[in-house]
Amino acid sequence: MLTSSKTTIQLIVVVFAQFAGTSLWFAGNAILPELQALLKTTEFTSWITSAVQIGFISGTLLYALLAIPDRFRATQVFLVSVILAATVNLLWLFLPIKPVTVLASRFLTGFFLAGVYPVGMKIAADRFKPILGKAMGFLVGALVVGTAFPHLIRGLGSSLPYRSLMVSVSTLAIVGGLVLVFLVPASPIPPSKNRFRFQALHALFQPSAFRPAMLGYFGHMWELYTLWAFLPALIIYYQQQHPNVVIATSLWAFGAIGAGALGCIVGGYLALRMGSARVARLLLITSGLCILLLPFLLKAPVAIFGLFLFVWGSSAAGDSPQFSTLVASHAAVENRGSILTLVTCLGFLITVISIQLMAWLVTQIGLSGWLFYSLLPGPILGVLAVRREQASPLSPTL
Repeated sequence: MLTSSKTTIQLIVVVFAQFAGTSLWFAGNAILPELQALLKTTEFTSWITSAVQIGFISGTLLYALLAIPDRFRATQVFLVSVILAATVNLLWLFLPIKPVTVLASRFLTGFFLAGVYPVGMKIAADRFKPILGKAMGFLVGALVVGTAFPHLIRGLGSSLPYRSLMVSVSTLAIVGGLVLVFLVPASPIPPSKNRFRFQALHALFQPSAFRPAMLGYFGHMWELYTLWAFLPALIIYYQQQHPNVVIATSLWAFGAIGAGALGCIVGGYLALRMGSARVARLLLITSGLCILLLPFLLKAPVAIFGLFLFVWGSSAAGDSPQFSTLVASHAAVENRGSILTLVTCLGFLITVISIQLMAWLVTQIGLSGWLFYSLLPGPILGVLAVRREQASPLSPTL
């Protein structure tokens, strides 16, 4: 049994390693202006971002089917994966700078991050079971801060050379992996053979203990990444409706997305008292109400609109760690890492569909507040999925 001080130190280490590793995901976003100049085109801008996501989907599928997170020690999987991700993140710097090399580098970075983000959640599930909702809140909060970070860099007008920025991010990621291995003892591999059973894959689509949380997570993912992707455009749209208002778009986007980290952390503490299912349901209802209110609040004064974006950003991201907690707690121990990885894979596949639908609607109709109603099915599905789970909330001592 871990003492309180050891638990705190190890949680801090895991959170730092998670942030350091997942910061590789958004490194390309931070240097998009430089990449556009180097490639002499903006045609591949969306693909530079999407390539990481597609790579992550491919990587999580392979990691899950090969049961890599369960057949090997999780901390070692994390370290090897983060070293590979950090290396391929720099790959394009040593090759002719062409769209194909940049996209290949971004794809491979996402691919190896499959051994970082979901594996970090497995490590938390293995080591912090009594406070898992809280631990997951900090872990996912670290990812959210990484997501928002490129907007902060742009908003502050950073002049750090793109090569130095990429090297720094890769170095930070490797340091995080090394610190994790040295300071967080690896949990023993369960005595079973730890090969991913295809019955477990089949179980994703059958009634199971973790199925409500999984469906709720899918609904959450339908909303979250599309909101993040179109948030800068939404802020610009608001400013167009209020020509006398001056808004720093990138800093506002950083604040709204970064608010999700606060939602994750506060939700983690609330889960210790209310249970993860109740917290997730409350946040889903809140984000759903934000979607419903958006067309009307686009006419509100700037201070109210800013507060609204903060609430929406907090609630849209804050339920994610609680769904991960529920899935991890109800999945079989021998396949926990693979289940978490596969559920994450399907969740990110859903984000691609949602983002592409919104992009198509924008081209067909034009951006407006009403267009974001396409995100409503996500919170609705999530609320319906966890309504029974809420009746028996996850105990903090589970």
